Amino acid sequence: MSHLFDSLTIRNQTFANRVFVSPMCEYSSDDGFANDWHLVHLGGRAVGGAGLVLTEATAVTPEGRISPQDLGIWKDEHIDFLSRIVRFIHAQGSIAGMQLAHAGRKASTYRPWSGNGAIPLADGGWSEVLAPSAAAFADNYPLPQELTLDGIARVTEAFVDAARRAHQAGFRVIEIHAAHGYLLHEFLSPLSNQRQDQYGGSFENRTRFLREVVQAVRRVWPEEAPLFVRISATDWVEGGWDLEQSVELARQLKSLGVDFIDCSSGGNAAQAKIPIGPGYQAPFAERIRRDAGILTGAVGLITEPLQAEQIVATGQADAVLLARELLRDPYFPLRAAGELGQDIGWPAQYLRAGPKGATPRG
Repeated sequence: MSHLFDSLTIRNQTFANRVFVSPMCEYSSDDGFANDWHLVHLGGRAVGGAGLVLTEATAVTPEGRISPQDLGIWKDEHIDFLSRIVRFIHAQGSIAGMQLAHAGRKASTYRPWSGNGAIPLADGGWSEVLAPSAAAFADNYPLPQELTLDGIARVTEAFVDAARRAHQAGFRVIEIHAAHGYLLHEFLSPLSNQRQDQYGGSFENRTRFLREVVQAVRRVWPEEAPLFVRISATDWVEGGWDLEQSVELARQLKSLGVDFIDCSSGGNAAQAKIPIGPGYQAPFAERIRRDAGILTGAVGLITEPLQAEQIVATGQADAVLLARELLRDPYFPLRAAGELGQDIGWPAQYLRAGPKGATPRG
């Protein structure tokens, strides 16, 4: 019996298995709109059998985009095409989720294959780059403006409005992005947060913004629908955000209605030395799961079916979130099920290519 292909119920949603599609920026939007690329990219992973398909980091404001080509959810007009994608994902037996994000001081930058660092206004960049403090991520990144208290309130409301739109589009899960050096992570970490007000200094103050966003979103997000938060469990830099703080944060988020912590790391310090290797972040998920008593997901260089199975079977995490491996192989769940001796059902259209005795999905 494979634990990777056990179902998982969170609130009123039951995921068919524990293989989740991690948010992966596609840098393929115009004015935040989803298009055929997103339909095929996200829909293909649902066809491949993933239990949850999360969108890329989806900007809650125009200035909250990483690049001019980021997906967005800051206006009602974005809803229509997103709804089409959601319908297709759900028709494949998967569940559609949206990651809500604000890039903070890492905004207004080139997409990876077009350049590096700040993008000039003439090439589509913008001047309103926001952060907890006026400190750039790196020398070639924009110098951000320090968010005012009114600005913090406006960003919180943007997350709330985005959650409403995600619900209207039909998404059944939302994930708040508080990792990888983007705005909410910037507030958490003393490396990027030098504020002297109620949003800076102590652990309580540095976590206040995220807690306020979670509380505000949970009030409008349906009670029966799961709420995830992605965090960077450590900055990998002495004196930065670390695992002990992550455990305490997870405890607090659980009490505010968060159901699942998506455990990544890094992204907030350009000089960080990260010991990358297969499954290198799974221990973070294990520790937070055990000590905070909350569901967790493991992410990071998970590439083999047996590796993913072991993470779930040994209790390191409740699910695995795959990114690059699902870019290489959109049908990883189908392949993994075959290798682990499970029949998770194949799309009827593809059944003739499946293993002997495979059943049609649905």
